[in-house]
Amino acid sequence: MHKAKSKISAVYILIDIVLIAFSTYLPYILRHNKLTFLDFLTLPFIWQRLNLPAFPLHSFVFLFWGIIAILILNNCNLYETDRERSIPQEIGSVFKSVLFSSIPTASAVFFFKIVIFSRLIFGQAAMLMFITLSLWRAIKRLIVRYLISHGYNNLNVLIIGAGKIGKVLAGEIRKSSYLGLRIAGFLDDHKQGNINGYKILGRISDFERIVQQKFVDEVLITIPGERKKIVEVINQSKPLNISVKVVPDQFDSSINVLKDYRIGFVPLLEYSVKEIHGTELIGKRITDIALSTLGLLFLSPLLVLLAILTKLNSKGSVFYVSKRSGKKGKTFNFYKFRTMVVDAEKMLAQLRDKNETDGPIFKMKNDPRITCIGRFMRRYSLDELPQLWNVLKGDMSVVGPRPLPIEQVENEDLKQLRRLEIKPGISGLWQIRGRSDASFHRLIRWDIWYIRNWSLWLDLKIILKTIPVVLKGKGAY
Repeated sequence: MHKAKSKISAVYILIDIVLIAFSTYLPYILRHNKLTFLDFLTLPFIWQRLNLPAFPLHSFVFLFWGIIAILILNNCNLYETDRERSIPQEIGSVFKSVLFSSIPTASAVFFFKIVIFSRLIFGQAAMLMFITLSLWRAIKRLIVRYLISHGYNNLNVLIIGAGKIGKVLAGEIRKSSYLGLRIAGFLDDHKQGNINGYKILGRISDFERIVQQKFVDEVLITIPGERKKIVEVINQSKPLNISVKVVPDQFDSSINVLKDYRIGFVPLLEYSVKEIHGTELIGKRITDIALSTLGLLFLSPLLVLLAILTKLNSKGSVFYVSKRSGKKGKTFNFYKFRTMVVDAEKMLAQLRDKNETDGPIFKMKNDPRITCIGRFMRRYSLDELPQLWNVLKGDMSVVGPRPLPIEQVENEDLKQLRRLEIKPGISGLWQIRGRSDASFHRLIRWDIWYIRNWSLWLDLKIILKTIPVVLKGKGAY
């Protein structure tokens, strides 16, 4: 196994060397030569007539740059096959590697006064290096995920604990087929039968026997409060040569930003609340303005068409406008395309007993108040598009907790009011994890988790995952 990983790492490094050479030499060659597409078709012979001024000096700079880049890429663990790493995380690591390798290279060029080295070539090479190194990793990640989701190199996992956390974990594993985790079953001292379709194989005392019978590769422990049993499982795992992962205490609370470090030889796990820096909020606002502006411009024909269809389909205004609670409880006008009949609010009292979700939200799959075109728009979330105007105005963000009507917010407890710590959003974890199918209290926990773990990378992941969820139209009504 170790030799196989070494070979894979060597292949990854070789590919990076080729891409770095391509990214650095191409801008240099194009800068000093006028080439056509036909010239590239005669690539073996083109070198004889290329103008390559100060070629050895440029090659030395490129070599220096490439070595530093590969060392930093290796330090970011980009030559390991980590199936749990996401594409945005890899691209972020590539960006850091290109940036931190460019700084000493540019400093060396300046310090040694290599005046013949063009800043334009340097900038183009850095940009091209980031694009090529990111693109091939994204392609590699997609290929690996496809193979894993179809059974290649899957891992058999055993979940210790069939309680609430175990159920949630099993559900997440089922959703994340690209991780290649195949649940062998559960071990639990208090339950029997099946959990989410997976069999409870025995008690925790049966651990060693079950691991050998089911050819378990990895153990996931979801009983964080029972430290004695956790230690026993870990000790039994060592001679069996299987890895163990433990769900931490209070994993689903709002204080779940974890850091691990050591004091001497004692390992510690820190629970802390993520504080959003002011510059991060500026970055989020700039992103919101850019995306909402582009969205309104490019989707304007669709917005006009939906407005016409809404007007023709039933009596009433095109837009549904309601008061919503925004950041810190600030009230704003919330815009949607109208999807219900004119007297929808009056009809609500007669339908209250048919509510299909918990909490203050009213959801009903076959709601008689919804119009024909409204049902279509809701299925694909087209009724939410006018909220791009809310984002542009600054009332909302592209990603964030969904804004609730004021009367619903007034019914929430203090814990749930934490959702109002940031601007509400058009999309969020509600949309990519459950939409209308998830319970209200689960949606609240997702919102609080998002607030405590927010980052621009997380927003990007949610936006990218929202698109296929919306196109499938699953869980929306």
